[in-house]
Amino acid sequence: MTAKELRTALSLEVLSETDPDRAVTGGYAGDLLSWVMGRAQSGDAWVTIMTNRNILAVAALADTACVIVAEDSAVEADVSALAEEKGINLYRSPLRMFDLCCRIGALIGV
Repeated sequence: MTAKELRTALSLEVLSETDPDRAVTGGYAGDLLSWVMGRAQSGDAWVTIMTNRNILAVAALADTACVIVAEDSAVEADVSALAEEKGINLYRSPLRMFDLCCRIGALIGV
């Protein structure tokens, strides 16, 4: 499944979509950035409620396929612009983190 296909299936709001064809091969949920940095895997759809610019550095280091901000957490325009600049797919969902993760797992067959 691609990031775009995941976005479409979950009706995610696009905050930045620079690589819609990026393969989503797994998922990770977490808000402690140092923990995510060491555990998220390349190709994961990372679900978080964190919205500061540091999520972009972590996403780049972990090479995640996308970052999905759950629970309609507010994302500043400068974070979206930086995601675009860094080539990171950044989406938002009104769903609770748990519900979002369950749906992602069902879609990617985990």
